[in-house]
Amino acid sequence: MTSPLLTLPGVYAPQHDTQLLAAELDREPLAPGAEVLDIGTGSGAVALAAAGRGARVTAVDISWRAVFTARLNARLARLPLRVLRGDLLAPVAGRTFDLVLANPPYVPAPSSRLPSRGPSRAWDAGRDGRLVLDRICHGAPALLRPGGRLLLVHSALSDPDRTLELLRGHGLHASLIRRRWVPFGPVLIERQPWLLEQELLEPEQTREGLVVIRAARAH
Repeated sequence: MTSPLLTLPGVYAPQHDTQLLAAELDREPLAPGAEVLDIGTGSGAVALAAAGRGARVTAVDISWRAVFTARLNARLARLPLRVLRGDLLAPVAGRTFDLVLANPPYVPAPSSRLPSRGPSRAWDAGRDGRLVLDRICHGAPALLRPGGRLLLVHSALSDPDRTLELLRGHGLHASLIRRRWVPFGPVLIERQPWLLEQELLEPEQTREGLVVIRAARAH
């Protein structure tokens, strides 16, 4: 992963999920000039890792601060990166890619709606954590070229089996390829009582499971 990276206030800074997705990207075959899409790019960390391997990368984020941050980091790294502002897949409608990367909001939250502003927009995703994940699972398959692949990271709290079911329902070969346990961060520590009430956590649980799911379209 390209470093060091600057992160403007209010932009999701690279964390365990970013590192996990970047590590799986490193293992993924990527031909020079491959077309790559990074959904929810934040600081641009994963997008720049792909650009550093010679891919032609488009990055998308709904936050103007994230767009500016990713553009700034691309300039500092002297790597070509096209960064678009928009809601998930809308800015790239009609295009297809060899590889789609996604680290979307996925944390279960007491509100049934997505936040419209503030830093929590980078992680809160409805009561089951799937308001954004479901949209990606339904929309991303159409972005994949024959042989194209999707790498998606999210929490085990937000139902990886549902992710696999939806992607397979769109004709993709999908599997959970990586799982990592990490200590609770500030958001889960603060939200722990509510998560326990929802039976999403065990009483003594202090670590969160992160998963990477890979889905591929047949040639």
